[in-house]
Amino acid sequence: MMKHARLLSLALLGCSFLVLAASLHAQPISSLELFTHAADYDGQNVIYEGEAIGDIMIRGPYAWVNVSDGEGAIGIWMQKEFASSIVYSGSYKSRGDWLEIKGVFHNACPQHGGELDIHAESIRKIRTGREISEKLNVSKRNMAFVLLGVLCLVWILKQLNHK
Repeated sequence: MMKHARLLSLALLGCSFLVLAASLHAQPISSLELFTHAADYDGQNVIYEGEAIGDIMIRGPYAWVNVSDGEGAIGIWMQKEFASSIVYSGSYKSRGDWLEIKGVFHNACPQHGGELDIHAESIRKIRTGREISEKLNVSKRNMAFVLLGVLCLVWILKQLNHK
């Protein structure tokens, strides 16, 4: 009986450690939350997730990367080595790499002219982006040809009326 009580105690203790560890794992914060409560998060360590978008701008040993979580985009100041791990940056032609950024949030960064940004301390790629191939919409192409034909016919009829 005592042996079962000890095993039960150890099992409960183990479960409580698992619950505690799961609750300590910080959740990413949204751009909307950062924009809305910027003063509260100023100078705080945050975790932010999103898609790398636009151009990666190298500035000496550092780089700027804009990251969008779908609600808004935030400029991320990172080491150049972090930026070199980004394969795809979101645009009309590609879906960007999805990144987890851990760093310090600045409501009005004194180093960058008072801009809102995050200075990355670590970056983890959650998933790699991909190229987007656009398919030709045949019905739109056909409609364009029909409208071009109608336009040519109207132009010809107008030219004949002037004579």
